[in-house]
Amino acid sequence: MHDNKIQSRLKAQLTKFCSELCAGLSRPLEKFACQMLFGIQASQDVKLSNIARSLKEKIPLIETEKRLSRNLKAEELERELIPQLVRMGSQRVRPNTVLALDLSDIRKEYAQKMEYLATVHDGSSGELHQGYWLCDVTAAEVNGSEIVPLYQKLYSVEAQDFRSENDEILAAVDLIRSHTQGHGIWVIDRGGDRKKLLEPLLDRTERFVIRSTGKRSIIDCRKLCGTVAEVAGRCRLAHKARIVKIQDSQEKVYELRYGAVAIQLPGRSEKLWLVVIAGFGGEHLMLLTNVPVTARDSQSVWWIVQIYLMRWKIEETFRFVKQSYNLEDIRVMKYQRLKNLVILVTAAAYFAATFLGQQMKLRILVDKLLIISQRFFGIPPFRFYALADGIRQILSQSTLSPPQSPPASLQLELTLGWEA
Repeated sequence: MHDNKIQSRLKAQLTKFCSELCAGLSRPLEKFACQMLFGIQASQDVKLSNIARSLKEKIPLIETEKRLSRNLKAEELERELIPQLVRMGSQRVRPNTVLALDLSDIRKEYAQKMEYLATVHDGSSGELHQGYWLCDVTAAEVNGSEIVPLYQKLYSVEAQDFRSENDEILAAVDLIRSHTQGHGIWVIDRGGDRKKLLEPLLDRTERFVIRSTGKRSIIDCRKLCGTVAEVAGRCRLAHKARIVKIQDSQEKVYELRYGAVAIQLPGRSEKLWLVVIAGFGGEHLMLLTNVPVTARDSQSVWWIVQIYLMRWKIEETFRFVKQSYNLEDIRVMKYQRLKNLVILVTAAAYFAATFLGQQMKLRILVDKLLIISQRFFGIPPFRFYALADGIRQILSQSTLSPPQSPPASLQLELTLGWEA
């Protein structure tokens, strides 16, 4: 297919996506959002100067940048785009879809004048630094190949409207559950077993798999009370499995032993399960779940392990959004602009990772994009990095003008596979 046709098809898809995403916005804000999404994709950057440059307007660059900055402060963007993106993505959430909720951060240790800068904790390094928190929710199937960036919101503990981290998490849960009709299984890392999160999830009858710190008090099947770590120590690990994780182009083999035991929370009547996995390191992996488990059935218990291990794939999505769009180089100063820019980046990621993949006649387009990305060592395991590069190279040679001849039909299914 000729590159001009690829460019036309890609722009047609972006126009269609913008129209659906911005259905609740005024016409001027819809036009602005479309320009931002085009600019973010074409520049793979969040700096307004680079976004403005990619629009190639026949006016001074500073005037374009000022207009983008002025429109970026609109509160309607946050109010309309977050629920609309959730609504679009929720159509892909099925009964057992994994809904991975994660708290990450944007590190701005050298910033001084950004509004409501706060101290955040880097979970990977354990360091404290200045920045902002991000609440992320991404959907994926255990045995599937598609990811769906559902929700990403920036917040600061110093902001006037901030109440608590628990409220931020539960607000994300409530918004998504309002569109998914009870579908999905929530997966949350350590800290998710705190009382102010665990009990509201039970009250909402949401299904979950949560990694425990081991400190929470529980009651085992023999009515003995103890911490999660103590009960895990008494759990019989009767089942075995081997998995291979590819990291930094190296294979790492894990020989696992796992088991499960029925438990309850003090003061609660719900039947829960504690799934214990040994083999990932010195400490056992301890998972709390209300998804029914048969302890003697290895496949039943392994299903819970697989649900949690989906985080290995989904965590790559968080890195994809940050790295592909240079999110940590965000430089707008005002809090509302910061929040809105993160929303637009999430929408750009949804377009690249999900929206393109659902169209029928885009198989040739996507394959071509992957080739154009010019990876010298082949397409990486997480193919959306290459896809984002390909989109940038095509759009950077174009303008936001409407495509000359949009394709008549775009209704075919396509998913992009992860390599195991």
